[in-house]
Amino acid sequence: MQDRIKVLIVDDSALMRRALKEIIMTDSSLEVVGTARDGQDAIEKVHELNPDVITMDINMPVMDGLTSMQYIQSDYPQMPVLMVSSLTEEGAMTTFEALELGAFDYVAKPSGTVSSNIHIVGREIIEKIKLAYKSVNKKSIRDRVQRRSSVTPTKRYADVKKSEYRKDTKLSKVVVIGISTGGPGTLMEVLPLLPEDLKAAVIIIQHMPPSFTSSFAKRLDGACRIPIKEAEPGDVLQNGRGYLAPGGYQLVIRGDGGTLRLPSTPKTIFMPSVNVTMESVLESYGGKNVIGVLMTGMGDDGADAMVKIRRAGGFTIAEDESTAVVFGMPREAIERGGAEIVLPSYKIADAIIKAVKRA
Repeated sequence: MQDRIKVLIVDDSALMRRALKEIIMTDSSLEVVGTARDGQDAIEKVHELNPDVITMDINMPVMDGLTSMQYIQSDYPQMPVLMVSSLTEEGAMTTFEALELGAFDYVAKPSGTVSSNIHIVGREIIEKIKLAYKSVNKKSIRDRVQRRSSVTPTKRYADVKKSEYRKDTKLSKVVVIGISTGGPGTLMEVLPLLPEDLKAAVIIIQHMPPSFTSSFAKRLDGACRIPIKEAEPGDVLQNGRGYLAPGGYQLVIRGDGGTLRLPSTPKTIFMPSVNVTMESVLESYGGKNVIGVLMTGMGDDGADAMVKIRRAGGFTIAEDESTAVVFGMPREAIERGGAEIVLPSYKIADAIIKAVKRA
């Protein structure tokens, strides 16, 4: 019998520890080897129990989850940590910081710090624990963190006077980036490398809870040369600007004027859906003006749209398995013939720039 994946649960709530253990133990391939009540206790339990994966709460007494994770990964660089965070703005910002520091991914508690209905996301927790375990032997998350830390924008939009900002904002091309599990960290490796004079608008479809996207847009904006905002109804696409699709809605284009709409239909597994947005952009601008990018994530959202973009004469890029945290969405695009080129994440920004400049 194959050895089960050993999981350490860290949460200051006894109710949450019990609920998470019940969820995890429903899968015969997983085993809860212990629980910890705070970050300091977690450090001690890691040394004692040597788990394969840690689920880590963020807000805890004695030592918070972010600090605990950094101590643990200092001694165990390959130890995958799955953050279990609240849906508050503060919880979102701390979660993104954890991802940038090396956490594998996160699961959002459905209702507050103590969520009695945590079972709603039970399947997601189990899937991500398994993916986190697989990532250990596949690649070093720390390598990805080190690459991101070397990305330093030379010029921020906020530092440029409005009078100096280019007047040529007429839309040239549209880049649509689709991404899911492992996305926040990967985007931080790609988007900061795009130049402020990029002759294209950039639409980002990241599968993420509705309460997280506003905070994530602000974090992206602070790290990138191009200004990035959470998309709003009526926004008009412009060159050198980024638009993050808000959670819970679809993001579609109205006509060829580049006006954004945020309908609540069609209903799809993920809201927003990469397929819905890519097909909308393709219909509005034609293939030659569209660049599709599909990176890390579970499932196949965006794969069919990538095929359509490529067939219509657009340019498509899929992330290579060597850097994808989860090689699901990009693999599906590649296997269906929707990827013109396949590259590791750290080469995708350069490929986007070249594609935008291509006649």
